[in-house]
Amino acid sequence: MAANTDLSNRSPLLERPWVRWAVIGLVIVLMIVLPLMLPEFANQTIARIGVFAVAVLGLNVVMGYTGQVSLGQIFFVGVGAYVTAFGVNADWNVVLVFVLACLVPAVIGLVIALAAARLGGLAIAMVTIALPIIGVPLAKRLSDFTGGSQGTSARFSGAPEWTGLYDDQWQLYIVFLIGGITFMLTRNLVRGKYGRAFAIVKGNEAVAGSLGVSPYRFKVLAFTIASLIGGVSGFLYMVVIQYTSPETLHFGHSIELLASMVIGGAGSILGSLLGGVWYVLLPQVTNLIDPNITAMLQGAILLVVLFILPGGLVSLPSLWRRRGRDAGSGRPGGPVGGAMKADAAASVAGSSTVGDALGAPSTPSPPPPTTQSPPPSTTQS
Repeated sequence: MAANTDLSNRSPLLERPWVRWAVIGLVIVLMIVLPLMLPEFANQTIARIGVFAVAVLGLNVVMGYTGQVSLGQIFFVGVGAYVTAFGVNADWNVVLVFVLACLVPAVIGLVIALAAARLGGLAIAMVTIALPIIGVPLAKRLSDFTGGSQGTSARFSGAPEWTGLYDDQWQLYIVFLIGGITFMLTRNLVRGKYGRAFAIVKGNEAVAGSLGVSPYRFKVLAFTIASLIGGVSGFLYMVVIQYTSPETLHFGHSIELLASMVIGGAGSILGSLLGGVWYVLLPQVTNLIDPNITAMLQGAILLVVLFILPGGLVSLPSLWRRRGRDAGSGRPGGPVGGAMKADAAASVAGSSTVGDALGAPSTPSPPPPTTQSPPPSTTQS
């Protein structure tokens, strides 16, 4: 269903191969040129968007594509950041540090998933709630590794002299490279056989079992991959921010990541990128409006967006196309209402109508007409 969300948002023009390659080439050129042209503040903001877009991408793998409720994604981001800081301060090779920043959260996620995925239901959600709650005091107590309450810094991402780049430009190139590879690998994963298995498990575990797809195996796999991607985000977090503390693991950040995923679009690669934009830019916008009511403004904007776009920002192009088709056909009931109902139904896996999504009984079809042969006429000879 998630892959279908991406497909439904494409226009026919983007289906043509030369257009697709032209768009990819344009994006690569922009990624090379923009860091050299933009000011330092813009480069740092884009780099932060890339960091949290990767974190939202990991959350999308476990929630958007597989349907598991995870509220502890920020824990794996924080573990990746702490492993990076510790390895850099210990003068380890940066490639080894990156590998460990990915593997350590992945192993922790695997252990948690092996225990929680077997319980079923919302058990894994309750377990993941406990992760940031445990992580904050644990980070404060393990001061030899984490720096305690004061946190720790690791300044290792300065630009080499031979490049002639400023630090913000070099950091943005690192985010583009590692984040781009992560997005590309995840896209190939969810659009392949594993993505189809994730969608079946998300739709109906009983059906998945009858088709030979083990829900337990693929739920564990998705959670482990999400934890690994969280570690990648933690490494990039240290590349850009260069400082971490127990505050990084705070539960509130997990809720913000969850809201960003929903706003961007659950089960969508592009939605993960939009979620990163939302996570970084929304607080800046609300602070400009009124710093005293930032939280209230964020909540109000969140509700408005969800009411208008139940499928997230990524569903906006499809909403416009539906409005155009409905306006052209003069369909009764209003184009906006019809599109919103279709988006609400599409946000529930396996539902083609709002009634299906809400579990309403299907309308019985009228019985087939019965043909009665006329009574035989009596003929009198």
